[in-house]
Amino acid sequence: MDNESSYSGSALLYEQLARIGKVLTHAKRIELLDLLCQGERSVDALAAATAMKLTTTSAHLQVMRAARLVEIRREGTRVYYRAASEEVCGLITSLGDVAKARLAEVEQILREIDSDSMGTERITRSELLVRVRQGDVVVLDVRPSTEYYAGHIPGAISIPLEHLEAELLAIDPAAEVVAYCRGPLCLLAPQAVALLRERGRSARCLEDGMPEWRQAGLPVSLGDQR
Repeated sequence: MDNESSYSGSALLYEQLARIGKVLTHAKRIELLDLLCQGERSVDALAAATAMKLTTTSAHLQVMRAARLVEIRREGTRVYYRAASEEVCGLITSLGDVAKARLAEVEQILREIDSDSMGTERITRSELLVRVRQGDVVVLDVRPSTEYYAGHIPGAISIPLEHLEAELLAIDPAAEVVAYCRGPLCLLAPQAVALLRERGRSARCLEDGMPEWRQAGLPVSLGDQR
């Protein structure tokens, strides 16, 4: 292969990579992909979760589908979207890791969140597994219930953040709580920990979230096991 052919081939390859890059250039598309890594959702549900119009949400999803980052399932007249693979969700995880490492603004936001949560401490996945086996910790999933049903840490109870204060009595006051949500950049778990600590409870956040748990090959439970 001559140099010109080699360059042409490389250019075509980079053009294909740019199809994925096109998805990552828009904040709402990243948000949609992050949501779909929690579980399958309809267009209506995605529009509601991201505070976008249906037409706008559909347009973004078409771009994501063209890049083959999402897939669809039809049920009657309804269309459900899901992340195409765990590799896709790994891409979002890696994007977050790079953002934390390279963007001072991201690090500042996370520091402010931890400050608001009274210095939120984080527990590793391996430590949590040990604590779960010992039975001396309550694992709390504070994502929306639909995400919990689509896959959660075995033994976790589901109390979405907006219901947490009203349902505190459902949590053993003597037990330490480990809250988790969508990942290390998700704000739900730190906010839950802040609320629990304000109410005198012992609480920490998982170091990351459900996508990372799944990507690590750890067990996942489906449905309502509360």
